Amino acid sequence: MALSALNAISPIDGRYRSKVEKLKDYFSEEALIKYRVLVEIEYFIALCELPLPQLESVSSSVFEDLRAIYKNFTAIDAQAIKDIEKVTNHDVKAVEYFIKDKFDALELSAYKEFIHFGLTSQDINNTAIPLSIKDAMNDVYVPEYSELLEKIEGLATDWAHIPMLARTHGQPASPTRLGKEISVFAARLKEQFNLLNNVPSAAKFGGATGNYNAHKVAYPNIDWKAFGTEFVQGKLGLQHSFPTTQIEHYDHAAALFDGLKRINTIIIDLDRDIWTYVSMDYFKQKIKAGEVGSSAMPHKVNPIDFENSEGNLGMANAIFEHLSAKLPLSRLQRDLTDSTVLRNVGVPFGHTIIGFKSTVKGLGKLLLNEPKFAQDLENNWAVVAEAIQTILRRESYPNPYEALKGLTRTNEAITQISISNFIDTLEVSDAIKSELKAITPSNYTGI
Repeated sequence: MALSALNAISPIDGRYRSKVEKLKDYFSEEALIKYRVLVEIEYFIALCELPLPQLESVSSSVFEDLRAIYKNFTAIDAQAIKDIEKVTNHDVKAVEYFIKDKFDALELSAYKEFIHFGLTSQDINNTAIPLSIKDAMNDVYVPEYSELLEKIEGLATDWAHIPMLARTHGQPASPTRLGKEISVFAARLKEQFNLLNNVPSAAKFGGATGNYNAHKVAYPNIDWKAFGTEFVQGKLGLQHSFPTTQIEHYDHAAALFDGLKRINTIIIDLDRDIWTYVSMDYFKQKIKAGEVGSSAMPHKVNPIDFENSEGNLGMANAIFEHLSAKLPLSRLQRDLTDSTVLRNVGVPFGHTIIGFKSTVKGLGKLLLNEPKFAQDLENNWAVVAEAIQTILRRESYPNPYEALKGLTRTNEAITQISISNFIDTLEVSDAIKSELKAITPSNYTGI
């Protein structure tokens, strides 16, 4: 049966496929094979440019023909490599054999044994995968993140002057402004994104146990460490990890995954706050004709986008957590546990993109219910007690905190009138009383 949205096991490849379609170019099996081919081809060209004595006769005019092997890579090519793998039972060796066939077609058969020369499979995997992650970050993740950040910053600006009753421990607290509370999330996201930008995209490249053993025994007079660094950093645009074991140590990858997880956690925090504001009737939601909010209750318009985002970002974080905790661990010079784990690296990216899109969609459906903001402020005049007692402290009034505590810690409603009456009992000047009476829950919002 052909894979479809209806029979896929993962919702990323099923229900949500349209939302993460772009990620297939970086994290699918076909994409991994293509990136492996890219690294093998560029490595061969680098050996020609060194040059190795046996490759001095290779003309640079064929380099673009070689690069066309990965630039014009197709699903048919990927399937051809998978067919070879059925025989070799080794995925990277299958790539090598595929390229050797291409060399025959390009009349480069004399140079075939310099494909994958001196390398182990992890020299290919540990460059191909970091390169695919880097490209996915730049091409897919950053645009989606930027769209979400722009939406959050836009709402922070739009709502900059909307006074709002704050709630700490769930209880009425000193008033704030809606736009400022939204801007908190924008500031947090930008700080974490800046940290993310400082994480190198690192790659291992050094032979079977990281020491260039095979390279050095064949060509002892070549500085293979310098060559490897130039290849990884100059050709591939990655940071060369050295020394390593047979595999990349994944410490920088772990830092990346932890950074992505923190960004997701901030968005989950936003999702939960907006969900709560909707439940408090601070926001209505735009209604789309034909949509159903509940199969039983016709009146409901649920904040499903924020719930969907929270769930998907939680899934992403669980996998990012495992990736960052597991990948840096390997027995002695290597074991194979990293290989199967790395094949799932696209999954948390998929859930992250779904979460981002859902939050953006949800934010776009919000309708500000300003009367509810004003009503909550008017119903909570007790919150100006902090302002009054602070001014009384300024005036050296005796025990102002205790005086306001006695007024406000009661089950009786505190209103503008009761606050005004209390102010009239204070032994302060009329000017101070006027200053105190000018304070309201709506204008006591700070800077």
